[in-house]
Amino acid sequence: MKPFLLLATRAEDDAADEEYASFLRFGGLGEEQLHRVRLESGPMPPVDLADYSGVIVGGGPFNSSDPEESKSAVQLRVEAEMAALLDEVAGRDFPFFGACYGVGTLGRHQGAVVDRTYGEPVGPVEIALTPAGRADPLLEGIPETFAAYVGHKEAVAQLPPNAVSLAGSATCPVQMFRVRTNLYATQFHPELDVAGLLTRISVYRNAGYFPPEEAETVMDAVRGSAVHVPPRILANFTARYAR
Repeated sequence: MKPFLLLATRAEDDAADEEYASFLRFGGLGEEQLHRVRLESGPMPPVDLADYSGVIVGGGPFNSSDPEESKSAVQLRVEAEMAALLDEVAGRDFPFFGACYGVGTLGRHQGAVVDRTYGEPVGPVEIALTPAGRADPLLEGIPETFAAYVGHKEAVAQLPPNAVSLAGSATCPVQMFRVRTNLYATQFHPELDVAGLLTRISVYRNAGYFPPEEAETVMDAVRGSAVHVPPRILANFTARYAR
């Protein structure tokens, strides 16, 4: 099969490597089937979509809704490169799955309002599928409600006019949406399990998601949680689009 392309933006090796390993494991992929590009470390190389089964975007430290003047040169470069690739991805309706940061990139590219209205603290939340979500082929076999891990400062406050809402939560109305037939984004993290989230809490304890002195309390809450369904969505994506 042709590999999937993972576009990553995490500068910290522990978090970046854990994310890559999670996408491999939950996507049911071997290393030769998932080509990772770390955009924070250098410009995006030329991408020929014909070489790939689909594009996956992981989470990251960037907030697309931040004022332009406050963004680093790296963030501005990554956003420009991502927008140019999404021009082709959206134009061709090429398989795309964005997790967390993917909501900001795909949503903003398609005209969504992305701001800090619906940020959520780190931890599990209950997700509910919409009627469209219950009918979507990528969510086949997914229960109407399930727990998922979140932790984000920004979210989609208003969907693009061409997007379909697939899932939401009480604290964040847009948790998953689809554009055209094959472009998906989730606000929650389908690639995370308890161990993965604990790594990120440790790595990002000073990143403003929670007071640093509360990191152990946040970790204890995560250790007592049970989240099993979201990785099946990632597995559905790779199984559906592998070619």
